[in-house]
Amino acid sequence: MHEVIFLKPVFKEMIWGGTRLRDDFCYDIPGERTGECWAVSAHPNGDCLVRGGSFDGKHLSELWKEKRELFGGMGGDVFPLLIKIIDAKADLSIQVHPDDAYAKEHENGALGKTECWYILDCDEDAKIVIGHHAETKEELRQMIEQKRWNDLIRVIPIKKGDFFQIVPGTVHAIKGGTLILETQQNSDITYRLYDYDRLQDGKPRELHIEKSIDVIGCPHKDVGAERTKQQIGGAVKEHLISCAYYSVDRLEVKGEADFAMNEAFCIFSVVGGAGEIDGIKLTKGDHFLLPSGYGSYRLSGDMELITSCTGN
Repeated sequence: MHEVIFLKPVFKEMIWGGTRLRDDFCYDIPGERTGECWAVSAHPNGDCLVRGGSFDGKHLSELWKEKRELFGGMGGDVFPLLIKIIDAKADLSIQVHPDDAYAKEHENGALGKTECWYILDCDEDAKIVIGHHAETKEELRQMIEQKRWNDLIRVIPIKKGDFFQIVPGTVHAIKGGTLILETQQNSDITYRLYDYDRLQDGKPRELHIEKSIDVIGCPHKDVGAERTKQQIGGAVKEHLISCAYYSVDRLEVKGEADFAMNEAFCIFSVVGGAGEIDGIKLTKGDHFLLPSGYGSYRLSGDMELITSCTGN
């Protein structure tokens, strides 16, 4: 099928959210604490609608269920990926995600959550949490029970354009002043380890201490990004990561470039500038799919995109 499938984002208000999804992307957000744009999602907690074209008004989950040929006839009960833009005005909770096996057993058959972050923008002195300093599970439990969060948590500086792969079992948190694009498995399972003792509606938010301890890897091990570049016509294609669940690239288009799509399908997010795909106008904040069999395509203009397809 030779049709670009555009999607309408779903927005989530969060206690740590802000207004950059409106200010930077011109989205019509629901409030002053909008933290997440679920840009490409078929999850029950946020199922995107198709905007325009042959499938206008259909949910992405409907296409996955009824039009599997659009996705190369892939197997699986659920659409495999979920793309978000996250506006962290304040710190997110310190958290960890389970892998597929643990989630299947403990979360009613849900998928685990492998994810990656591309830093779209951040404050000059911004930091994030990735990892911890405990060497063993026993030390981890002791530090948590003693609330030695400053000793336990590993905080690192970040800058615009950084990229991080977050595998299950990794303690992590986006901190305030950060705008990211997140590519992840289609899962909404998060275990909250620590939430700075803050209140929501007058009450502390739920923590998941035992499940967190179950799944946290000890000692912490970083997973490096790949970050290899190639020039394709008037574009630079930077490969960021490939894993079992997704392959993610960054495209910087300055002029015109031709590409061939051989994957089952491919997801595109325009995160800067404007341009066209095969003569169809694109602007910052657009998210779309190229379905199976789309074939070659041409990108033109002055824009930055993050692309993803299913993994190895």
